[in-house]
Amino acid sequence: MSPREGRRTLRVVVVGSGVSGLSAAHRLVTEARRRHLVLELTVLDASPRPGGVLGTLSQDGYVMEQGPDCFLSTKPAAVALCHELGLGRELVGTNREHRRSYIARDGRLHQVPEGFHLLAPSRFWPFVTTRLFSWAGKLRMGLDLLIPARRGGEEETLAEFVVRRLGQEALDQAAQPMIGGIYTADPRRLSLAATMPQFLEMEKKYGSILLAMWKARQSQGAAPRAGGRASGARYDLFLTLAGGLAGLVDALVARLPEGCICNGRRVDALHREGNHWRVQVAGGETIQADAVCVALQAGATRALVGEADPALAEDLAGIPYASVATVNLGFDRSQVRHPLDGMGFVVPSVERRSIVASSFSSVKFAGRAPRGKVLLRAFVGGATHPEALAMTNGELIDAVLRDLSIYVGAQGRPELAVVSRYESAMAQYCVGHLARVARIEAREAALPGLALAGNGYRGVGIGDCVASGEKAARRLADYLTDLDAARWNGERELEQWSGE
Repeated sequence: MSPREGRRTLRVVVVGSGVSGLSAAHRLVTEARRRHLVLELTVLDASPRPGGVLGTLSQDGYVMEQGPDCFLSTKPAAVALCHELGLGRELVGTNREHRRSYIARDGRLHQVPEGFHLLAPSRFWPFVTTRLFSWAGKLRMGLDLLIPARRGGEEETLAEFVVRRLGQEALDQAAQPMIGGIYTADPRRLSLAATMPQFLEMEKKYGSILLAMWKARQSQGAAPRAGGRASGARYDLFLTLAGGLAGLVDALVARLPEGCICNGRRVDALHREGNHWRVQVAGGETIQADAVCVALQAGATRALVGEADPALAEDLAGIPYASVATVNLGFDRSQVRHPLDGMGFVVPSVERRSIVASSFSSVKFAGRAPRGKVLLRAFVGGATHPEALAMTNGELIDAVLRDLSIYVGAQGRPELAVVSRYESAMAQYCVGHLARVARIEAREAALPGLALAGNGYRGVGIGDCVASGEKAARRLADYLTDLDAARWNGERELEQWSGE
């Protein structure tokens, strides 16, 4: 008799079909196969399609990412998943010739000084000669070498840390737009410990951020570069798929049991009943499940688990989210005066513009626009510009065009424009986030057969979401393995007793 014969079917429901939920579902299937579990899997989501914020639109020769356009190679879960799904050959990096970025100041784009990463420079001369910062701002940043390290005290926001060590101009002109481009967050609320803990370690070890950056560069040596000089983000670490990130969604869906994904079906509540979960679906249907993975944003998760654990629900309610929109615009190359010799630019809040950042998509990755065309992508909204999302799509496109005309000399109407909106998509890791997540994880562990996943807990990137989903899946697989063994042993004992 095979290991599966005689085993009862274990039913699992995954709520949410974004990358976290799909990764959880895929890992549940592979773990069930490895552990010889008989699994019946259902993935439920109110949205009309799987993938969540991941979506690629191909039109008129343009390949447009409607949500995130890449992930970090330093977050191994996404890279490993791509290889597991047979997508390894599809992985591509950024354009090696133009790994630089810009920051807007006073209506102009200034190149981020070579070696400047997120908060501070790692090279002296490019920092001294840049026009991005005033001389007063540069001198204030230099005082970081003399300011003593902070010992103890309350948790700091990112803004408090940067101003304390590097000054207000460093915050306004560099840290706020750069970090805002990653988290779409307000640095006055963002927890440094939850988002950029490496800078806390730098202060603790070296007593100075500048000294730590320079030491790190010396220890690493000057990395060889193929053309151009790197500035801003570590663009050499960014990866995507040749045909767009929707390929990851398609590959995950293809690996799941046929018919298990049910989009357009909203889950209204979860109830713990004995050793099971009752999943209440909109329209009156209920599903009895042995285990449930909830891979939604924290607010939606709160609404589902409130009856099972009010304290857990209260902590989930404390994780705020920001809404964002992307605007993809296709132009003839003659319509854009800027050389587009970089990956894109970020816009500080002090500039008072509509856009938060813009990517030169057809430069950043190959194959994103037809020959002689350019694809630009703008980001709007977030925690610092929520009012922008009140605009209609037409108003949003016009506002983005006004800003692009100022910064890159975009002229005339684009030949293609696509607006994509994502409500409550970006988790905001405010002060106290790490302690809150620790409490959430403790409460989650006390609920048998429940696991949570998503970008609300320990990382907002694609790699973080994949890791979150897979961690939840393995936790449920452990629970189901124990449950299956207990049932099997119980039935064998009953058979033996009946035989006697």
